[in-house]
Amino acid sequence: MAIEQDEIEKIAELARIGIDADQISEVTQRITEILGMVDQLQAADTDGVEPMANPLDATARLRADEVTELNRREAFQAIAPATEDGLYLVPKVIE
Repeated sequence: MAIEQDEIEKIAELARIGIDADQISEVTQRITEILGMVDQLQAADTDGVEPMANPLDATARLRADEVTELNRREAFQAIAPATEDGLYLVPKVIE
């Protein structure tokens, strides 16, 4: 897939990226090469290939799901300006 210089200029403007006029042709060439590599990857036959999350078939060791902290809600809410039924009350900001 080829990309034209005017498309690069428009993309640069939309992305708020400053590209010097003397570098536009080089950037266009490099992006065209990158898009060519993407086309090669898309042409690869992946039928029957199962997606994988990790190339090493590693699994994450998980810790036990246990409560390790004490319930200090009362202490925290004691210093809050306003609470009700265990909830913090805040001023209405949207009408």
